[in-house]
Amino acid sequence: MLFPRLTPLAAFSLLSLPAIAGAEPVSLAAITVKGQAMADSTDQAYSVSRLHADEIREAHVDQVQSLLRKVPGMNVSTLGLPGVADNISLRGFGAGGHGGDIGFVVDGIPLNEAMSHADGYGDLNVIIPLELERIDVLRGPVSALYGNYNRAGTVTLQSRRGGNYRDLDVSAAEFGKLDLQAAGGVEVERQRFNLAVQAVHDDGFRDQSQAERQTLAGRWALDVSPDLEVALSTRLHQAEADNPSYLPYADYRHDPYGVYRDVQNDGSEKGFRTLRLDANYQLADDVRLLSFVYHTSQDFSRWFTRPVSGVWTQREETYDRDVLGGGFNLNGDSQLAGRALTWVSGIETYRERTDYLKYEDTQYRQRVGLPELDRRFSLNNLAAFGEMQWQLHPLFMPSLGLRWDRFTGDCDLQGAQTSTAACERMSSVSHTSPKLGIRSQPLEWLELRGSWAEGFAIAPDTAKYELGAGSVSPNVFRQIELGITLTWRDLGLDLATYRIDSSDEIGRNPAGDYENFGETRRQGVEVAGYWYLTDSLDVSLAWATAQSEIRKHRDASLEGNRVTGVPSHTTTAQLNWRPLTNWETSLTLRDIGDYAVNASNQLVDGGYRVTDMTLAYQFPGTPDYRAYLAVENLTDKVYASTVSTVGYATGAPRRVSLGLQASF
Repeated sequence: MLFPRLTPLAAFSLLSLPAIAGAEPVSLAAITVKGQAMADSTDQAYSVSRLHADEIREAHVDQVQSLLRKVPGMNVSTLGLPGVADNISLRGFGAGGHGGDIGFVVDGIPLNEAMSHADGYGDLNVIIPLELERIDVLRGPVSALYGNYNRAGTVTLQSRRGGNYRDLDVSAAEFGKLDLQAAGGVEVERQRFNLAVQAVHDDGFRDQSQAERQTLAGRWALDVSPDLEVALSTRLHQAEADNPSYLPYADYRHDPYGVYRDVQNDGSEKGFRTLRLDANYQLADDVRLLSFVYHTSQDFSRWFTRPVSGVWTQREETYDRDVLGGGFNLNGDSQLAGRALTWVSGIETYRERTDYLKYEDTQYRQRVGLPELDRRFSLNNLAAFGEMQWQLHPLFMPSLGLRWDRFTGDCDLQGAQTSTAACERMSSVSHTSPKLGIRSQPLEWLELRGSWAEGFAIAPDTAKYELGAGSVSPNVFRQIELGITLTWRDLGLDLATYRIDSSDEIGRNPAGDYENFGETRRQGVEVAGYWYLTDSLDVSLAWATAQSEIRKHRDASLEGNRVTGVPSHTTTAQLNWRPLTNWETSLTLRDIGDYAVNASNQLVDGGYRVTDMTLAYQFPGTPDYRAYLAVENLTDKVYASTVSTVGYATGAPRRVSLGLQASF
């Protein structure tokens, strides 16, 4: 293990943090992430959902991705594979696998992986829920601050910075699950310290599904002068898991919580480490400069049994990943024609290098013969971007954005291998993505918005290194969105409708070469709302429809079909009731609609509906103590959380957990 004794020691140290505070707290630096001025506001010309720190803490979850179900149209599909990133769909995108259609960024560090089990693989298990200040979900390719993987949207996660606090959340659940989270902060003179730690052990509700993970995240910041702040942050994560894999349909019907007889000792091992250095400088009263450099290293291995020509065979994939990135951006609050203008511009770059090893026929994690692939892939990105918002008039508040990206890369053979697939230098790819939006507020309680935005995706995975002369263009996505927000007394409602047209889809032709060949259309409606019926009763709703259609394809028989993995609708409805002083209970309904499993649409899964419940008691007085009981899948419904062409992944049965949360 990476740090077998570090987690309990760190948790203990967090409880002592404020004891060393020997001086009055200092104010936080004004700017800590790029585009801070715009990021601090949800008043955007496009749809953005925000989860605040209190909402995150009161959810009592051990995985950040569980919180994303509160976002309209966002579906988190657990794969029944502990230690492997869940699949996350949004706005008609779901076939990318493991969240690859969505950009994930934590404190400015991108999490998506260019070369992994799936293109854009995004593992949120490296984040501790209790460490977070907020989560912002930008729906659609709307932000100029983010490039590749920003086609369905972007999720930005910001940790807490500064402040004097100590938080603890400990819970135990059925099936041998234990979760410990602790977070603390302290300010001393001109310095700020933040530390968070998590340890999770889970025996699993199926055989061969034990998992554990430990995470440590920390940040130190120093005010060198009134105008200059420097900060150093790090993250350490270690995880191990066994996987029961998928079940064929007949076996799922017979014993949904069993393990298929041909599945070997599948599982995964992961180590993840990041280090980031920031310098925030106040150039003028209304102009700030952020410069940063970061390094990420990761080793990830997984063993996965799946059917190959009707025979279940185990595969090993190992990724040794190294990322070095940096950049700077200017943030400003200015005046144009006497009206407020908020803007950001910047340049960023990164180099991602992955040593990829793939064995197609391992025997119980033992390698047999030569690997199919033993290669080193590199991907380099240089980007320039700019974005602005102008408060010209309450009826006309425009925003503009522009981003330019350039990608290069290479492929090198590392050793003997059985594959004869091309391993070539990646042809340079460049793309410019414009964004345009207008926001209008005719009444204090009414806001209108409209936007047009373009996003893109370069060729996925190893395809980038098989394109030869580089005649393949990026896959381009153009979104049109209209939205309305109503806020009236104790009632709030946000409605958005969108259409995303995709061109230049990338795939193989009959000769085995990659080419641009297809078009798709995605459209839908998203609704988010809340209603405080009384002081003790309130309801909230996140509901969305998503229609996806293949409009052009090399195989004409697929035209008109649905894109795979996209539910026809998603619903998360929550009722909160406070019947007595200090008591609160919540009931949450999750309803996932039907979705196409294969490209021909001959296999369609009907979706599922489950209900969760939480009961909490707030102890009076200080410090702040909260005891809670949580029941997942209250009715003990048997359902498949994911259905793919490989098989069925069984959703969790009813699971009861007890926990205690404390804030000092």
